[in-house]
Amino acid sequence: MQIILGQAFNGISEGSVLLLVALGLCFTFGLMGVINMAHGEFIMIGAYVAYVLQHTLHGSNPSLVLLLGLPAGFLVGGAIGWLLEGSLVRFLYGRPLDTLLATWGVSLLLQQAARNIFGAPNVEVKSPAWLSSAWRPGPGLTFADARLFILGLTAAVLLLLYAYLYRTPAGRRTRAAMQNREMAGCLGVSTRTLDGLTFAIGSGLAALAGVVLTLIGPIGPTIGSDYIVDAFMVVVLGGVGQLAGAVSGAALFGTSKSLFQFWTTASVGTVLAFAMIILILQWRPQGIVARRGRHLD
Repeated sequence: MQIILGQAFNGISEGSVLLLVALGLCFTFGLMGVINMAHGEFIMIGAYVAYVLQHTLHGSNPSLVLLLGLPAGFLVGGAIGWLLEGSLVRFLYGRPLDTLLATWGVSLLLQQAARNIFGAPNVEVKSPAWLSSAWRPGPGLTFADARLFILGLTAAVLLLLYAYLYRTPAGRRTRAAMQNREMAGCLGVSTRTLDGLTFAIGSGLAALAGVVLTLIGPIGPTIGSDYIVDAFMVVVLGGVGQLAGAVSGAALFGTSKSLFQFWTTASVGTVLAFAMIILILQWRPQGIVARRGRHLD
């Protein structure tokens, strides 16, 4: 039981990272219908922001690097996402195949740019000393402080995102456009402005996840590729454009994948997790939490 609890905790903590990544995909696809293949590279951007801060501060204070890296990664990722949406993605709405190919090309360009600037080998960002220990609630049960911090940060981001979507005018307009984009536009909602803002927020959340990943292990130009497929699975499993769906999808996928990998092997466990998603989608094709809205057929 202790081993199962430990694996479940690891799965939930991994799912929390996937949740940060998937939230951006969830709302970008739900609002604009855009499959952003470069979303994983924003994870890389956030991770390298923390790496640059470490070198700027000469690595003397890992706590300061982390505390500055979280908002800096979000702002840098959001700014680059806003530029990408305004300069490229905006002109490809309604052309999903062209958007997919274009953003895939952007992902390759960003990966190569990272190799040219930082080099191909993985690099490491030092974790603060207060995140290097672990909490031991019982014999044989250990919860790493870094993963507890990730869980707390994800919960805080969820609360802020919930407050934005349900307590601000911009959030209400975003939800209205996601339910019925044409009707929201007819009622005076500037959907183009919402597109840029939503794309920027989603890119910033992915970059924030990149900063968080520096607490788990080394980073490199392809770090986004390791998480983007799982993040897409979380979006599809939970339901497109649903905050509650993203949370439930990330928790279910992360926990089941961790347990399957513990009982079998890493590759077999991943296959079993994907098979579980296929079975759930056969039962609920729209995901765990279906999007509500009124549409004319």
